[in-house]
Amino acid sequence: MSRQLVRVDGRQLHVSNLEKVLFPEVSFTKAQVIDYYVRIAPVLLPHLSGRPVTFTRWPDGVEGQAFFEKNSARHAPDWVRKVTVPSPGSSRGRETLDMVVLETVADLAWAANLAALELHVPQWQVGSRLQPTLPDLLVLDLDPGPDAGILECCEVADRLRQRLVDDGLDPVVKTSGSKGVQVYAPIRVRDREHPSRYAKVLAQELSAETPDRVVWRMEKVLRPGKVLVDWSQNNPAKTTVAPYSLRARPDAPVSTPIGWDEVEAVLDGADPGSLRFRTEDVLARVEDYGDLFDIAGARRATLPPA
Repeated sequence: MSRQLVRVDGRQLHVSNLEKVLFPEVSFTKAQVIDYYVRIAPVLLPHLSGRPVTFTRWPDGVEGQAFFEKNSARHAPDWVRKVTVPSPGSSRGRETLDMVVLETVADLAWAANLAALELHVPQWQVGSRLQPTLPDLLVLDLDPGPDAGILECCEVADRLRQRLVDDGLDPVVKTSGSKGVQVYAPIRVRDREHPSRYAKVLAQELSAETPDRVVWRMEKVLRPGKVLVDWSQNNPAKTTVAPYSLRARPDAPVSTPIGWDEVEAVLDGADPGSLRFRTEDVLARVEDYGDLFDIAGARRATLPPA
């Protein structure tokens, strides 16, 4: 194991196996993963702020075995922020999890050195009392079934945008970095289950209007040729891939914020493949457009009753 000490953002950090290829199809190495996360940090970190991170780690690259890691604080450096949060029911009987919150460039470099290729976060933050606050984001994850793709997801995203705007919300959109699209909106709620109820009703309404194109239930048998509006991602126990996170797919794509004009362009006939981005594409887009997912200071509208 080749190991070296580097200095990142004022912190000393041991990194190892920088030459290891984590994405063999495109010869993308661990050094390049670390470099990407360091360079994208100015726009990524605001979306991680206050949110405990779940890693998906691929120590032998995307062709090897992977594992989810929530309880990551035990091997974090002392300068990485650690929080103890209630454990979801799926965490093998644990009552709490000791998780990390990534706040600095050095934090991202540490995570990338673990081959934590994907960063997933909940739709809530840890508050001043170190407890989960109420959700501040709504998310609708559009996942195409067999014989559907980005074009069909854009059609549904555009319909969702209109519904959300009509309800007084201010939606933004990003690619999942995999096959689909994700629509978000900053919100205010008074109970943590409200976003799930609202999103479920919305998904059911879209499915009822166009049952040949949209499905709200998860069963795979229902999904060929249709787009699943996954409302369940609003469950406080669940997480969704963060904006600007890499995805563990062969060509090293990124979950990339896009403009609604880009969604409309695909609906008008542009190549749906134009909405698949790799690291250098994303860095260039940020240089040109800034953060298209800039919701840190956005108006948080009260979520309508559901």
